[in-house]
Amino acid sequence: MVEAASVRFVVVVDDTKLVSGLGGSGLAMPVEPYVTDNSNYIVDLYFKTPIKDAGSAGKEISSLEGVVEHGLFLDMATDVIVAGKEGVTVQTK
Repeated sequence: MVEAASVRFVVVVDDTKLVSGLGGSGLAMPVEPYVTDNSNYIVDLYFKTPIKDAGSAGKEISSLEGVVEHGLFLDMATDVIVAGKEGVTVQTK
């Protein structure tokens, strides 16, 4: 919720996070399904192959009954700082 309300959303990663498609890495993507007024559960989704259309996937996941938010963070980052063997780069939207 904080990143959605922020003017700037800066992401800091190492170069192993740079991929050609989302998913397929064996890492989990969190999804928050709504259970009651007092509790949320986080469900981890695993994708065997990369997501080809992240925007459509995000809309599909969000349309599932009970889902509050997903972990795709689409079009939210204003700046990305990437650390790698060759140094640090900054990408700005």
